Amino acid sequence: MSEHIVLAGASGFIGRHLAEAFRAEGARVSLIGRTGPDARWGDTAAITELLDGADLVVNLAGKSVNCRYSPANRAEILRSRVETTRELGEAMAACAVPPRLWLNSSTSTIYRHADDRPMTESDGEIGSGFSVDVATAWEAELDRHELPDTRRVAMRIAIVLGDGGALIPLINLARGGLGGPQLDGRWPATRSRLWAGTYHRRATPGGRQRFSWIHIDDMVGAIRWLRDHDEIAGPVNFASPNPVDNRTVMDVIRRAVGMPFGLPAFRWMLEIGMAAFRTETELVLKSRWAEPERLVESGYVFAHPRIEEAVGTIVAERRRRR
Repeated sequence: MSEHIVLAGASGFIGRHLAEAFRAEGARVSLIGRTGPDARWGDTAAITELLDGADLVVNLAGKSVNCRYSPANRAEILRSRVETTRELGEAMAACAVPPRLWLNSSTSTIYRHADDRPMTESDGEIGSGFSVDVATAWEAELDRHELPDTRRVAMRIAIVLGDGGALIPLINLARGGLGGPQLDGRWPATRSRLWAGTYHRRATPGGRQRFSWIHIDDMVGAIRWLRDHDEIAGPVNFASPNPVDNRTVMDVIRRAVGMPFGLPAFRWMLEIGMAAFRTETELVLKSRWAEPERLVESGYVFAHPRIEEAVGTIVAERRRRR
């Protein structure tokens, strides 16, 4: 009998790659989403039936953080993560044969702004602010359920690079001559942003904020690795062992697309531009320095450990497809 894998919230970039990869292995892949197709959020009975006897559950559900952190969006970012995780936990608890492994999304943003040392699973320091509060609530919900027969992993995912997702806007900026570093600086704080924990405090100058990343192939590869290594549970950093900084990644992208220069973006430009595009400066100015201690120590070998090769491969593949 083929392996049964359930993907929840898999309509995005990562989910599509996972579904394709597992189906190519011959697995039976079922999907849970707002509109199905195999079960819908809110229909816990149908979700329970789908999960009963499943080998692996991967939950990727959650509203995109690529938006302005208005009160309504903040509430939905939190709700869409915690409530879907809660419903999966309740459904698993009702299963006659619960899934053997539950991988639930989290984020490397759970760690503090770090430009002094890397954050690992064993010694990483949890940060503060809205994004961290969401991540900690998300992981707490994963841990809350009594599921003695289900191994659980919180996937603390860094920026995922591939032909889609976060890399494409950066490629477009580079091609337009705007692929210089994103530079932190002073910007006035409003009372509402301070209260909500969404204000980014000036921290790392010169485009040296750290950029932790993982290639989509290694995202899939790490999930396969965890599936096959029963000794690993708890938080796992999904990140390359070779993080870079913002200035470096923008230089790598420029060279990959053949653009000899890139204008830098100063904080005041970013604040205006991000407001116009309805997103937040934190996404490019927070220094995310996560390293994959548990994956490396368990023996996982990254297919794309270096940013130059990873970005070059993605850009070359985009050219071939065109």
